[in-house]
Amino acid sequence: MDRISALRNVEDALRAFEEGETDLAGTERRVAAVLRTYATDFDGEDHVFRAVGDEPVHGTVVVASSAPAARERVLAAAGIDPEADVQSPSFDVDRV
Repeated sequence: MDRISALRNVEDALRAFEEGETDLAGTERRVAAVLRTYATDFDGEDHVFRAVGDEPVHGTVVVASSAPAARERVLAAAGIDPEADVQSPSFDVDRV
């Protein structure tokens, strides 16, 4: 799924919500499914990775060219500076 298709699908989900055709939970599921499909359809060198381990990073999904790059992006997304004195969470990244 390309970006334009993903945006159109999200717009359709929002329109259905605004018109009362679906509730908030249904809209959230639909938008999450669009995002999940979009994220797993990347071509080229980048891949989708999911963090598995300690909170607050567990379940974080990022796009990166390698597992080490994915680890950096997961930490950045959680607002964690690995160079700081604070102990980083323990986690692995699995390719989705």
